[in-house]
Amino acid sequence: MSERIYIFDTTLRDGEQVPGCQLTTEEKVTVAKELELLGVDIIEAGFPVSSPGDFRSVVEISKAVTNPTVCALSRAVIGDIDAAGEALKLAKRGRIHTGIGASDIHIRNKFNSTRDAILEQAVRAVKHARTYVEDVEFYAEDAGRADLDFLCRLTEAVIAAGATVVNIPDTTGYCLPDQYGAKINYIYNNVPNVDKATISIHCHNDLGLATANSLAGIMNGARQIECTINGIGERAGNTSLEEVVMAMKVHRELGFETGVDTKRLYPVSQLVSGMMRMPVQANKAIVGRNAFAHSSGIHQDGHLKNSETYEIMNPTDVGVDKSSIILTARSGRHALKHRLELLGYRYDKPTLDGLYKQFLDMADVRKEVNDKDLMELVR
Repeated sequence: MSERIYIFDTTLRDGEQVPGCQLTTEEKVTVAKELELLGVDIIEAGFPVSSPGDFRSVVEISKAVTNPTVCALSRAVIGDIDAAGEALKLAKRGRIHTGIGASDIHIRNKFNSTRDAILEQAVRAVKHARTYVEDVEFYAEDAGRADLDFLCRLTEAVIAAGATVVNIPDTTGYCLPDQYGAKINYIYNNVPNVDKATISIHCHNDLGLATANSLAGIMNGARQIECTINGIGERAGNTSLEEVVMAMKVHRELGFETGVDTKRLYPVSQLVSGMMRMPVQANKAIVGRNAFAHSSGIHQDGHLKNSETYEIMNPTDVGVDKSSIILTARSGRHALKHRLELLGYRYDKPTLDGLYKQFLDMADVRKEVNDKDLMELVR
């Protein structure tokens, strides 16, 4: 039987921190409703103390969605937590996500503090958050570079204080998958009360390893993944929701499942891309324009004979209508024949061979040959 992995979407909080990608409250509500239909478990709706607009967005999203938990971010500061608690008053299920730096780099340079003082502040924050909601998540910022034994002490203390979820983020995208997986495993083996909370992972993509690290995390015991649509977020971005969800779906042998309706992935990706004015790169896994496109003759021939030769998932599973055969100078006769037949033209081999030579001349000049070009060719 598959184990449930909870999907924590932070598109509207971490994702919205990308310069130029800010949304109005109304736009955030629209995205939140689509995330609910997508089937995410938790929506991180904003950082209420940061601005009146973000406070209002958390309030309105709390009113607009029913099934997902609505989460509000705060620092381990009483005023932040108060703002988060107030903003979540109308949430059917509310969660406060509070935390503080856990690495010595953050403790010394960012907070000018000590490990013991940070631990006390963390416990105080969790206890205060529990006066507003029963579901409190604690984030140990920069856990990817934190001392393991201190990270375990911190995790144990915040769980004892009432944290229901503990987030072990690779905030700077520093870890390699084996390192990150080992870190999660170490926490599970060295925190006595770890079974009283869910361990969550929040990976950044500075080295392009966010998806790999997230998978390493759940394979070592974590049961919540924090991610964003299209992998947007600070710097190089966050773990891509569509990538981790489809990795688990394709690799059923891992024994994990989510509540995500994968057929909605592409439409939601397009919605977020348009609203945030953030184009999806063509070669983006799962939702990029070329994710199910074939232009090499060798690939096209194999795909037309059996799609599984070059596709490990069905495009309709992620909400894409169908695969596409792109005609270029690298395409072969099989692809040309296929496209011509779709347009209603059938030719014997000698004629097709002649057309193919003309097609290559055209493709060298025009780079990509579309149906209008083919009509010109056959005339």
